[in-house]
Amino acid sequence: MKLGAIDQGTTSTRALMLSDGKAEVCATFTHNQFYPATGWVEHDPRELLKNVLACCDALVSADALGLDNQGESCLAWDRKTGEPISPVIVWQDNRTANVTNKLKMDGHEERVKALSGLPLDPYFSATKLAWILANIGEAKDLLSEKRLALGTTDAFFMQNLVGRFVTDVTTASRTSLMNLETMEWDNELCNLFGVPTDTLPEILSTQDEFGELKVKGRMIPLRASVVDQQASLYGHGCRNVGDAKITLGTGAFALAINGDSPEMNDPHGLLPTVAWRLGREAPIYALDGGVYNAASAVNWARRLGLFSEYQQINTFETPAAIDRGLIFVPALSGLACPHWQRESRACFEGMSLDTGPLDLVQAVLEGVALRIAEVIFAMDKSVSIGEEITVDGGLSNNSYICQFLAEVLGRSIRVTNQSELTAIGCAQLAGIGLEEVSITENESRVYTPNGKMRLDWMKTFSSAVTRLSHSS
Repeated sequence: MKLGAIDQGTTSTRALMLSDGKAEVCATFTHNQFYPATGWVEHDPRELLKNVLACCDALVSADALGLDNQGESCLAWDRKTGEPISPVIVWQDNRTANVTNKLKMDGHEERVKALSGLPLDPYFSATKLAWILANIGEAKDLLSEKRLALGTTDAFFMQNLVGRFVTDVTTASRTSLMNLETMEWDNELCNLFGVPTDTLPEILSTQDEFGELKVKGRMIPLRASVVDQQASLYGHGCRNVGDAKITLGTGAFALAINGDSPEMNDPHGLLPTVAWRLGREAPIYALDGGVYNAASAVNWARRLGLFSEYQQINTFETPAAIDRGLIFVPALSGLACPHWQRESRACFEGMSLDTGPLDLVQAVLEGVALRIAEVIFAMDKSVSIGEEITVDGGLSNNSYICQFLAEVLGRSIRVTNQSELTAIGCAQLAGIGLEEVSITENESRVYTPNGKMRLDWMKTFSSAVTRLSHSS
């Protein structure tokens, strides 16, 4: 049995084949990022589709395929032709912050959270889709002709791959338009945000029969569609309540299995979300906490010339920056969970004349780890998190941030040698109900704390976040 996964992420699209206990990346394609205005982040949908199709070609021998996606990134297209009429507005984009702020001021946030589980934030798709409808003339024309398709990137790919206008329940749960309990588009939410329900795709299960796509003359069933972070949760092997994972990618995303009912109106700023739904089985829910800037903060420091090679920042000869009074709050795109303050901006505190470039990078790594720790501590108040947390993603290759995270959490951090757990989880979901394909090579390295959790670090960092919030 060969299971293929198309991992369509924020910076690249990858094809992975899972076969005989081994996972192999068959192809990788990067794509352009566009920043047409301050706070705006876009992708070219045609470029993404081209890369997805190239990944399909690389997986021509697969028995079944799965597709994972960026989650909240969305666009508009012509339902009749499949041609896009807008750019992809990326999850990092905050052009609709004024809209979500007004909805908050008008008192709508609690109702939105009660129905969708999500706070009002431009991170989610609803206001992005409404922006497209309000600002792109062709969208209005297609709406009048009943040809307008509004949706997340997976639905755009699906229409062009298998000819169906569909999404899956995990992705729909990231839009602010789906009722988290009924698993259907919610008329009240759609009316509030100004997104017509008849422009949205049909919602299917995570593992479902999405259709067949023709790859070099072969018909291959597409059997899974899922948000990348939920795919990663599955790939990590998280199945029981309290199992948690952290992905250190462009952003940092922590998810923990919550059980068979959503944790609505979590008082700690966490998001209830659908982990997955397998066929007609009951859905499994998770608690989700995101940090907007992780590897993106480190890459920003590199672009500034603070360091040149990643090997330089695996260890430091100096004590922890925070112990020396040097703190970085990585709010380069605002503060996500548990604060949800998009207007906040990053800052350094405690710089002096003897502060050097590597001191600043050390503070950046610590700031990312401390933001993640805020999320994990919030999760632990709602569902008991185990004493070991598994971690993946490109930034998990940095030993300093992993050890620092172990110290601040007082928990073991297990970094798997499988760098492609998102794609692996997607492939495994595609294989549900078929012959089981597991991973046989899955060694890992473990970072253990030297003592109890560093609540002193958290207290110092939280004070810096508070000062930043009050100055925004």
